[in-house]
Amino acid sequence: MKGPGLKKQGVVFLQALFIFIFTSLEIWIRSGPGIISGLIIALVTYGGVAYGRTGTRYVAAVTPPLAYGATVLILTILSDGLSISRVGIDFIGSLASVAPYLLLSALYAWFMFLNEKAKNRPSKRAAAA
Repeated sequence: MKGPGLKKQGVVFLQALFIFIFTSLEIWIRSGPGIISGLIIALVTYGGVAYGRTGTRYVAAVTPPLAYGATVLILTILSDGLSISRVGIDFIGSLASVAPYLLLSALYAWFMFLNEKAKNRPSKRAAAA
C-alpha cells in the first residue's frame, strides 16, 4: 500500500463496518455468531495494525471488541426484545462463541502497540552514557 496509511478515524470506521456487516450476516443466516465473526475480528485487527499510520495501534487494539460487543448487543435486542434475562444470556453466549478470536486478536494488537511504544522511548543506556 502506498502512502502513510489509515488515520485513526479510518481504522475505527473500517473495523466497525466489517465487523457489523459480517457479524450481522452470520447472525441472520446461522442464528448466532461463530467462526466467520471470529475470523473477521482477527482480520480487521491485523488490518488495523498493518495498514494504520504510526500511532494508530491503540485504536486498532481497542475497536474490534467494542464494535463486536455493540453489534451483538444491538442485534440481540432487536431479535429478543427487551427481555433482560434473554438478552443477557444471548449476549454472553455470543461473546463466548468468539472469545478465543477476541483474546488472540487482542493479545496481538496490544503486543504491537506496546512494542511500538517501547521502540519510540529513548534507551536508558544512551541516557546514562
